[in-house]
Amino acid sequence: MDPITVIGVGGGLAAILVANVMEGGSPMSLLLIPPMILVWGGTIFVSFAGGTMADAKAVPKSLVKAFSGKAESCADVVPVVVSLADKARKEGLLALEDSLKEIEDPFLVKGVTMAVDGTDPEEMREILEGEVVAKKAATKQGAKWFADAGAYAPTIGIVGTVMGLVHVLENLSEPEKLGHLIAGAFVATLWGVLSANVFFLPIASRLKRLGELEVARMEVVIEGVLAIQAGANPRVVAAKLSALLPVHEQQQAEAA
Repeated sequence: MDPITVIGVGGGLAAILVANVMEGGSPMSLLLIPPMILVWGGTIFVSFAGGTMADAKAVPKSLVKAFSGKAESCADVVPVVVSLADKARKEGLLALEDSLKEIEDPFLVKGVTMAVDGTDPEEMREILEGEVVAKKAATKQGAKWFADAGAYAPTIGIVGTVMGLVHVLENLSEPEKLGHLIAGAFVATLWGVLSANVFFLPIASRLKRLGELEVARMEVVIEGVLAIQAGANPRVVAAKLSALLPVHEQQQAEAA
């Protein structure tokens, strides 16, 4: 589990609450149930309206992934592929069957299995690249709902503020109530902007980033498996795969 999302969201909320207290405010003055129901409920259902039932069912899974998903490094897979290339060069492709049980990456297992089965290199590339395309589509689908929610939330908050100001105008004859009503009206805008920028949009960015890392890892695997099937020298395989890595991960792969 990568805790950075929990740290980021929690730290953002804590900073807002601390700043509110330092300015003399009370946290309880922000925890007004009606504005929170309006903003969160309205945003969630309006965001559902912009997608399909399948998109709605995928939201909880995407949320769990955003908070608990592991950001796997591409550099981790390079030593595994190089060791497979070395074994295949010395003992042949069929010898890799025994190594499949030790591989944790299902995409790498699939690629190596296809190589061992003698799948045509071009067909294998097409199949594996098709999975990359599917992964990109799934990532886009998962992030879209949260990005849409981040766009809707501030506007829903403004709707809540307008509703609150309507109540203010209805009570102009009772000046003692106006201060409380005006404050409550603007809490809706606060929650709309806060939920968008502290929760929804960061979650969308997190899902996109995880998807980018997964796709990058899959692309490294594809090149590695094709090199193994072609019987390339393990050193050449290591150099080729390292060149595909981000600069900050190349040294990690070389050391491994």
